[in-house]
Amino acid sequence: MEILLDTHILLWHLTDNSRLSEKKSQIIENPQHQKFLSIASLWEIAIKTSIGKLHIQQSIETIVPREVIILDLKLPHLKLVQKLPFYHRDPFDRILIAQAQFEKLIIMTDDNHFKHYDIDLI
Repeated sequence: MEILLDTHILLWHLTDNSRLSEKKSQIIENPQHQKFLSIASLWEIAIKTSIGKLHIQQSIETIVPREVIILDLKLPHLKLVQKLPFYHRDPFDRILIAQAQFEKLIIMTDDNHFKHYDIDLI
């Protein structure tokens, strides 16, 4: 399974947050699954830490586990963002949705807005 982790899912996983279900945690820990994190998620983390909305112990350079692949932004992702209906207005989440659609990835999230889009969810 190829999974795109939503930003909060990565943060919950790294901090052993109880909001991350045991099932999702097991999926993340399973080495048979390929995990991706959007560069947009790192951008979101950088912005939120710089304004004091998020506090993390690790530096942005070391926060991503080595088994997680960073997914760069591509022009086709941005073209899809332009076409997405506005069920969700968060720009970071909208790019994740477009990336998942274009790259045919499953998104792991707890955000209910994602269910309105044509993407597979965990």
